[in-house]
Amino acid sequence: MSRRIAVILGGRSSENPISVASAASVIDALERSGNDVVAVQIDREGRWELGTGTKAIEAGERLPGKEIATTLSDVDVVFPVLHGPFGEDGTVQGLLELAGVPYVGAGVLASALCMDKDVFKSVLRDHNIPVTENITLRLGDEPHSPYGFPVFVKPARLGSSVGITKAHDDEELRRGVALAFEHDEKVLVERFVSGIEVEVGVLGNQRPIASLPGEIVVTHNEWYDFEAKYDEGEMDLVVPARITEEQIERAQELAVRAFVASDCEGMARADMFVRDDGEVLVNELNTIPGFTSTSVYARLFEASGIGYSELLQRLADLAVERFERRRLLRY
Repeated sequence: MSRRIAVILGGRSSENPISVASAASVIDALERSGNDVVAVQIDREGRWELGTGTKAIEAGERLPGKEIATTLSDVDVVFPVLHGPFGEDGTVQGLLELAGVPYVGAGVLASALCMDKDVFKSVLRDHNIPVTENITLRLGDEPHSPYGFPVFVKPARLGSSVGITKAHDDEELRRGVALAFEHDEKVLVERFVSGIEVEVGVLGNQRPIASLPGEIVVTHNEWYDFEAKYDEGEMDLVVPARITEEQIERAQELAVRAFVASDCEGMARADMFVRDDGEVLVNELNTIPGFTSTSVYARLFEASGIGYSELLQRLADLAVERFERRRLLRY
């Protein structure tokens, strides 16, 4: 079924270039499937621009506020392809709720919850879902680690490994906390997990399904940092992950449970660990994962029997299904 779809891309966060790359693939695939695509690009200063087709990302017409609302209300579905703050955190989702249009992915609450790794883990603990251990530091707190070393230090509400440090001693911890506080007012110090890093895609609304788990193999760097994620040749994805069948089923189960517990719909990518002792832990959920045809989320579902174009179609269908379902509610 062809639709008129608005793809929102870019954004104010440091992950703007990643969003643009993801959106280019999404727009191309949607157009190839016969959809009429409008691109709405947000630059780093928060200015909104409008374009059509695959050339929209290169140059567009700047939009005043009234035209933004008109454009978004004149489409069948909105596909936010935004990463990080001011896009993946519930802000744009709130705008789309006010505009009264179907949109792909998690709603306001789930988007904000999953962006805040501190609160997200609290919710999962309340649902008896095992998560990686951490303490949370706020402005004015002294840097410290109750877990020894190494530990990971990260901003609570950012993605793509931006502002993250693997600290091996007190001095690296101090510098890592200072760096993380440049990006957020809340910082996590996370226990190091020895084991296999796996990722699981989740797709659906009320009956979500999980992809096969994929194993992250970092080829050169010490850990899965920004370069390992986005530089060619720095990471291999092994699907299915080289873990036991029981661990595969456990990872899928926990990914879906985390998705439901955090009130997600549409899509998410669960980042997880299989510890050396075999226990599976949830680390975080990404509600708008990288979305090129070669990104982890797409590759996980490709290996699970759902190709890129079909995946996009299903996400649009899920957006419409949720919109129509929620229209029946009385407020």
